[in-house]
Amino acid sequence: MLYHSDRKTFIPPHAHIRDTAAENMDLHILDHRLRVTSISKNGLVNFTHPLIKLIFLRNRTRCKFFSLTETPENYTVVLDEDGFKELQPSEHLQVESSIWLPLNVVSNGNASSSSQAVGVTKIAKSVIAPLAQQHVSVFMLSTYQTDFILVREKDLSVVISTLEEEFNIFREVGGESVPVHCQDVSNGLQKNGKEAMQPIVHPVLIPQNQFCVMSLDPDTLPSIATTLIDVLFYSNSPKEDAQLPPGQNLDCIKFFSFSLIDGYISLVMDTDAQRQFPADLLFTSSSGELWRMVRIGGQPLGFDECGIVAQISQPLADSDISAYYISTFSFDHALVPEEDIVSVTDMLQHQRKEPATT
Repeated sequence: MLYHSDRKTFIPPHAHIRDTAAENMDLHILDHRLRVTSISKNGLVNFTHPLIKLIFLRNRTRCKFFSLTETPENYTVVLDEDGFKELQPSEHLQVESSIWLPLNVVSNGNASSSSQAVGVTKIAKSVIAPLAQQHVSVFMLSTYQTDFILVREKDLSVVISTLEEEFNIFREVGGESVPVHCQDVSNGLQKNGKEAMQPIVHPVLIPQNQFCVMSLDPDTLPSIATTLIDVLFYSNSPKEDAQLPPGQNLDCIKFFSFSLIDGYISLVMDTDAQRQFPADLLFTSSSGELWRMVRIGGQPLGFDECGIVAQISQPLADSDISAYYISTFSFDHALVPEEDIVSVTDMLQHQRKEPATT
């Protein structure tokens, strides 16, 4: 997996790669088997012990892939099988039944301009759209360092047959990158075979929060432990825990995401939460740009519908607008530069032929 090697120099997150240069890019199937889970807000007290262990005590768990995202509805926890063993069955824990595999698109050494769009935008046409056309459901997790495209393990042969013309595909096995071809994983079924369905154009909510995408040297994690515990576990009153009524126009929305993946930390938080942390420990891109959220879905989206990510990422790619994209158990969330929120809102209004909630 390729990440920025010198994270303390305030280099911009993500590799700046144009989507049209797919022939110069590699697709890696990472060596993690993931579960996607949800912890209810009123059941969080039952999981604080394992979550604190997974976040702060890396030497006491073998978990290498962990992500925790708080939304108004619940906490989405994505973690590998070693991490999943830490979560005890409970009425407050929902587990999506599939095993998910993370994919990562990386440049194979070609330099590119820093003015180009980043995030899910750069893979919208080469990865997201083709998988949607083959009815492959994806679960996105953008971090400060990179973008992870999660696909169901059972869909892997379809993924490879769909993308192998555009990418050199490798599978990480025991730290080695092994070339993969469709015949290596397929028993002859090259396409998904699902009946095509007309994509649902989901409503969107555009809250007023300004968001930051940041990182942290893992060695300094203990220095922010009390603040992080406070923000994650104690920042809500019972009234704020209630689920959002469908279509409610909220000025701001509760959203906080922490990821610890292969030793790299990524945080997504609004500026109110950011002010609670020491300014000298968290770092972001040299521009320090702020992001605005587009929340996708009026009702919980589920996991079987295909094309939700493509529905948002495709028009952003057409307009060369950068975006982070974070799927959660109930809804999807895209983050776009604050300077582009007006044009993005207009774009989504036109797509839906009705006003977006702003």
